[in-house]
Amino acid sequence: MNVQKTKLPGVLIFEPKVFGDERGFFLETWNEERYAAAGLHAKFVQDNMSFSKKGVLRGLHFQNPNPQGKLVWVVQGEVFDVAVDIRPGSPTRGEWTGVVLSAENRRQFFIPEGFAHGFVVTSESALFVYKCTNLYDSAGDGGLAWNDPDLAIDWPVKNPLVSPKDAAAPRLRDIDPARLAPYRSDS
Repeated sequence: MNVQKTKLPGVLIFEPKVFGDERGFFLETWNEERYAAAGLHAKFVQDNMSFSKKGVLRGLHFQNPNPQGKLVWVVQGEVFDVAVDIRPGSPTRGEWTGVVLSAENRRQFFIPEGFAHGFVVTSESALFVYKCTNLYDSAGDGGLAWNDPDLAIDWPVKNPLVSPKDAAAPRLRDIDPARLAPYRSDS
């Protein structure tokens, strides 16, 4: 397995080893020992899947209390996936990184706890899968504006389809820092 670090500490891109022949292919999407050896020490407690059409943007979402780390990948189609460091006190707060995830490249993206996450579908549709380190908690559900000018995310879709909730999300600078997971220098 190939592991790529990003400019944001803890945000990782995994390229699992694929075994293929004329019949198709096989790959491991999760193996606790193998991923721990590659630097990902996470306990996942919930798996989710979403289906979205071209141009749909979901995010930027976070959860606190009980922040969720997420290991995400695409099993059908293609998305541009983004992680944003929103932790008060973090030296990289307000910075983002993005990666193309697709059924073809089979990459996985790990977004640590305390980060906001979102993606936009760039193919006709996408089937998106993710493992979470904490259970979903509607009371802790939060979001920030996908088009926050302070973040200046370079989304590849200029007029995405967003939910009313995502369209009304505040800018990062307008969110009370007490609402966000704090930065820990040991993370």
